[in-house]
Amino acid sequence: MTKRWCLKTHTDEELRIQEKLMREVRLNPVVCHLLVQRGITTSDGVRKFFRPKLEDLHDPFLMPDMQKAVERLNRALGNNEKILIYGDYDVDGTSAVSLVYRFLRLYSSMLDYYIPDRYDEGYGISYRSIDYAEQNGIKLIIALDCGIKAVDKIDYANKKGIDFIICDHHMPDDKLPDALAVLDAKRTDSKYPYEHLSGCGVGFKFMQAFAKSNNIPFNRLENLLELTAISIASDIVPITGENRILAYYGLRQINYNASLGLKGIMKTCGLTGKDVTISDIVFKIGPRINASGRMMNGREAVDLLLARDEKIASEKSANIDAYNDERREMDRKITDEANAIIDDVKDIEDKKGIVVYNPEWHKGVIGIVASRLTEKYYRPAVVLTKSGELITGSARAITGFDMYKAIENCRDLLENFGGHTYAAGLSLREENLEAFTERFMKIASEEVTPDQMVPQIDIDEVITLRDINDSLMRDLKRMNPFGPENEKPVFVTYNVKDYGTSRIVGKDGTHLKLELTDGSVAPPTHAIAFGMGEYETYVKKGNSIDICYTVEENTYNGTTSIQLMIKDIRPSVKQ
Repeated sequence: MTKRWCLKTHTDEELRIQEKLMREVRLNPVVCHLLVQRGITTSDGVRKFFRPKLEDLHDPFLMPDMQKAVERLNRALGNNEKILIYGDYDVDGTSAVSLVYRFLRLYSSMLDYYIPDRYDEGYGISYRSIDYAEQNGIKLIIALDCGIKAVDKIDYANKKGIDFIICDHHMPDDKLPDALAVLDAKRTDSKYPYEHLSGCGVGFKFMQAFAKSNNIPFNRLENLLELTAISIASDIVPITGENRILAYYGLRQINYNASLGLKGIMKTCGLTGKDVTISDIVFKIGPRINASGRMMNGREAVDLLLARDEKIASEKSANIDAYNDERREMDRKITDEANAIIDDVKDIEDKKGIVVYNPEWHKGVIGIVASRLTEKYYRPAVVLTKSGELITGSARAITGFDMYKAIENCRDLLENFGGHTYAAGLSLREENLEAFTERFMKIASEEVTPDQMVPQIDIDEVITLRDINDSLMRDLKRMNPFGPENEKPVFVTYNVKDYGTSRIVGKDGTHLKLELTDGSVAPPTHAIAFGMGEYETYVKKGNSIDICYTVEENTYNGTTSIQLMIKDIRPSVKQ
């Protein structure tokens, strides 16, 4: 698929600020400009960005209802009440439950945790869980990563004398649930300085407030930051502001003092002894934690993350790794079936959205399938299956299309929905399927532009191969952790040529190992272009090409060197 290269422009003001920063801070000029592009325009801002500090976390009591939540938790602990910690079955929910449970078990032995069954109970707070609490004499439930729309469920709990503290980060409706406390920085009445926390992040702020109210030293919370990093990476929330601090110190915890459960997962995916990054969490750790809730029950993921015995951690890690293998196979099969449905659609090129339905598909993987369809066709996609009496689905967006708003505009046809700009979940009755499909496709046809249907590569800077050196690599590494709104920088270099040693690599000969020169540097620059083997003949003929790429470190046989990770190749306009 042809990709559109979009080069960020330089303003005179940015260049002026960059020159000023260069005088004040010793920094590679390319990285200095990247920081200015990202809104970091003062030497103090640079220092805070490169060296996040835990003391810069916001006061948790700035969040609405936090005082009420802490007072109720203190009362429950003081009276030795049973407390149920409740969370969604995905990575964010299970990591949030693990975080709150791990901290509160230091102060209470009256804790239980509950992860709803994806198939029998569905997303969010369930009536079954409230009945479970009543049957077990539980009067306080802490709900994490869900609950912001559970108006009817909270009313049901209130009638039974069960209090709820909701810790959520999803968009609320106009009416909030009548819970004892609703902690969500996205509330319209919230003045909390940062609204992009993960569900686990909100749970952490609750524990931070609890610790503060009881004069518990903050350092007792620090080992929990590994869980905030996992949730931030896996839930794809912006890694800016407070999230950057939580992710930065969470990665440090993972790399230097990970819990037994997390060490078990790291071992199964080959990360033991390696420097774990946000990317490793997104592609290796997160999917394994998620696989528990997708294929079985998310409770096993919590069991693993709470493990205090090495043997149990090893057993649970092996189970979850097996679930992930099963998930991958099912994901492949359903993706193939979805592609076959789309292939049969007439004039698919003219459609600006995708809705596919098969009542036999496994509910646990349809979100992944929706992501794959979005990547392949570059259109907003909704993948639906049957679950009990309802059709349930997952939706994924493309850049510039607000999936949450689109689904919300179909709310009269839905039984339930929730999510955010780029991803949403929904359920509906079968008799509303046709009407939903028509309306969603109409919304897509009106709002998706032709430009949005072409994958776009955002390029930060034009540089020469001479600019790629140890100084650049050192300062790029200081920009970690990378993620949404602090993406890994993408560069473009024009008119590069094969040094004479480029070649095809990989078992199936689909990858291209490049050694390149642009005349600005003597030794060749090494690069890898996955899935771009078709360019070999063109490159080997000595034609000039333009490349866009990220700059990486590559370690081979104990030697570390700089390597370009090619994102796209084009024949140069000027040969």
